[in-house]
Amino acid sequence: MLAGLSCPAEKLDPPQTQPAPSVERLVLFFSGDTLGSLKPCGCSGGQLGGLEKRPAIFSEVPASERLLLDTGSLVEGDREQDLIKFRILFRAFSLLGYDAIGLTQRDVEIAESLGLIAGQQHPFAIIGSDGEQTGVERPASFSRSFRLNGGELAVNVAAFDARSDTAERAAELFASAPRDWRLNVLILHNSDPGSVLPWTQASGADCIVCTSTTDEPQQLSEHGARPLVFTVGRFGRHLCRVRVALSAAGTPTLEWTDISVTEDLPDEPALAQLYRQYQQIVSDSNLLENYPRVPLPDGLRYAGSKSCQPCHLYEYTLWGSKAHASAFATLVEVGSDRDPECVICHVVGMDRESGFISAQRTPGLKDVGCEVCHGPGSQHNASQGLALTVEPKVACLDCHTPEKSSGYAGHEEEYLEKITHWWEP
Repeated sequence: MLAGLSCPAEKLDPPQTQPAPSVERLVLFFSGDTLGSLKPCGCSGGQLGGLEKRPAIFSEVPASERLLLDTGSLVEGDREQDLIKFRILFRAFSLLGYDAIGLTQRDVEIAESLGLIAGQQHPFAIIGSDGEQTGVERPASFSRSFRLNGGELAVNVAAFDARSDTAERAAELFASAPRDWRLNVLILHNSDPGSVLPWTQASGADCIVCTSTTDEPQQLSEHGARPLVFTVGRFGRHLCRVRVALSAAGTPTLEWTDISVTEDLPDEPALAQLYRQYQQIVSDSNLLENYPRVPLPDGLRYAGSKSCQPCHLYEYTLWGSKAHASAFATLVEVGSDRDPECVICHVVGMDRESGFISAQRTPGLKDVGCEVCHGPGSQHNASQGLALTVEPKVACLDCHTPEKSSGYAGHEEEYLEKITHWWEP
């Protein structure tokens, strides 16, 4: 279906005019709350996610027997890099063959500002939260019919905002569906467990997808309860699959499953190439050089790890044999050495004045060097060691987060042994 804006919808768009396809099964795949995570950073093994991995999961079901739906919250902010990611995600949805995207009010505003909605055609439908609070009109809702188990089932998908919409409006929208047998799917933005109850009681939805607050998906409703209520998790690390069947009475039955997007899944070449294009756009945009930097306190400056060598030869030499000393090279290998979101954890002081700017302009500040953990060294060096190094210092957890270093939590001592570069008792 082609995407387009309409006045705030009071009824669902009619299903496609061609005859409903006859299918042996129907599977709905859900993603959402990607928050700009196009791909896991790759700094450690065992990480989940990556757009290029999704086709391996989707392809388990023939295209004629599935619907691919995304619930929105595409990016975290509105910085230039977020806007680049937003465009990339729209292209990815096309390559992946998505059927409908449920945009949040904020998503709709960003899409409008980038010219991705008005006057544009996409191979997927765009549906969105109500625009009364933002002045942005809500795009049309989505409906598609299938002949399943001898009956014709209309799958109706709509997106509403729990803060600005009402369950009664959703019920009116779903009631306009032109089929006796319906599966009403509600994407409920800005929702939490406390705000969902009125929608479960009055929206007419058979399936409600809520805003995620955790990385892993959660089924919030009791097994077998109606409506089925769940979240899809954050950062694209999981997909949710809902198998649909029709009972003899024509009532849809739903089976929910959480699927992890694991690193051992094969890459789809077209999606992998899209990510390389993203890397090139980020590089060409000079986001690294233009990264916002704040002054260091008390006139401190970064001096680089080599300035520590004359007095700390043992420590410097041993540090040079550790993975931290070649951290920047790992980014070069995968083409992420111009991406500020990656570089900041592989260099010295990128977010501070006198810190890392680029490999060409500040080569001495590449890698996780001495001053990352010990603080800027200018005054320490000038005083021949009399002045102690002070803040700002980066703690391990600033970079070894669950998102970037999945094996760190619970294994802190093992990681510390890997970087030991000092005299032991």
